[in-house]
Amino acid sequence: MSTTQLLFSFQGRLNRKPYWTMVIATTVVFILVLLLALAALREYGLEFLPGTIAIILVLYIPLIWIGLALSAKRLHDRDKSAWWLLVFYALPTILSTAADRTEDVQFIILHLISFGITVWAFVELGCLRGTVGSNRYGPDPLSAPA
Repeated sequence: MSTTQLLFSFQGRLNRKPYWTMVIATTVVFILVLLLALAALREYGLEFLPGTIAIILVLYIPLIWIGLALSAKRLHDRDKSAWWLLVFYALPTILSTAADRTEDVQFIILHLISFGITVWAFVELGCLRGTVGSNRYGPDPLSAPA
């Protein structure tokens, strides 16, 4: 799989090793961008704030796309549709936002459900082996080439 397809395509399957490699690499890139932005703000003050925000957005949007593409391919390896990304990414955000607008027991319950979905996503995407052999999304990335 080419690097462009690996990072930007939602097609195909991806096993755990390249998934974690790319997740760690993109996380490091994002942290470096944030550190550079903070250093620029510290050096130049608030007059550099609009430029800093623009730089972060220009780099952050492709990183979001890359994260979604990697996760979609991991779900494909597990023989699941990429629509599961809505459950794994959007639903915890919605539940946590709703929890922040409630009180007492509802607050705790909604946050626990959100956390449970996040743990499920972590296990599903990062820990479980993909489907052995071919599935509807392509050949097994771990099988030896014919």
